[in-house]
Amino acid sequence: MRVVDLRVAGETELLHGMSFEVGPGEAVGLVGESGSGKSLTLRAIMGLLPRGLTRTGGQIELDRTASMIFQDPLTFLDPLTRVGDQVREVCEVAGRLDRRAAGARVRELFADVRLPEPEVLARRYPHQLSGGQRQRVLLALALAQNPGLLLCDEPTTALDVTVQREILDLLDTLRREHGLSLLFVSHDLAVVAQLCERVVVLHEGRVVETGPTLRVVTAPQDAYSRRLVDAVLPLPPLGAGDD
Repeated sequence: MRVVDLRVAGETELLHGMSFEVGPGEAVGLVGESGSGKSLTLRAIMGLLPRGLTRTGGQIELDRTASMIFQDPLTFLDPLTRVGDQVREVCEVAGRLDRRAAGARVRELFADVRLPEPEVLARRYPHQLSGGQRQRVLLALALAQNPGLLLCDEPTTALDVTVQREILDLLDTLRREHGLSLLFVSHDLAVVAQLCERVVVLHEGRVVETGPTLRVVTAPQDAYSRRLVDAVLPLPPLGAGDD
């Protein structure tokens, strides 16, 4: 996937000629503070820009289908429909499956995303599941579309640390098993560092730095990147520990 000179505007321009790419099977982190343009970039890629905003320039090149998972699954799951039925409907359309085959596919997907007792959970409504379980259902919905690229819009922010770690491990496993490419958005560089090989740092709608995660974390070249690093990996004062 390649994004070239992406521009999005409403009354003013919000994304200012952003360019980056995600290679096959690669996990790339899109990091920056609130308002830096991270989520807006994902929505532009998916063609889901909020009302009043328009892509005014640039190219988005997708090699395969893209799916997206969001921070708050309750916003995107139908509260009046059992979660199994919601995933089954996507399987029927995306996979052109009959009802029986789609039902089997739901059980397979629920097992893939490590939901316990898939047949039991499939009959429950979103409000009957925990936050981590709802996020796994949303991930199953995304996988039901057989994507090559998975866009993740801060999917672990609302979860406790233990569940967050489980979701990150699950995403990494699914990426390797299914050959997925990941574009993972977060304001937390420490979270991104657990999952992504490469990082793209955004500030006020611009790419200010990009590179291997280890290099950006240990030797950021931009002052804004340094502030992000210092926020999660505070460095000792100059000369501390010297003899």
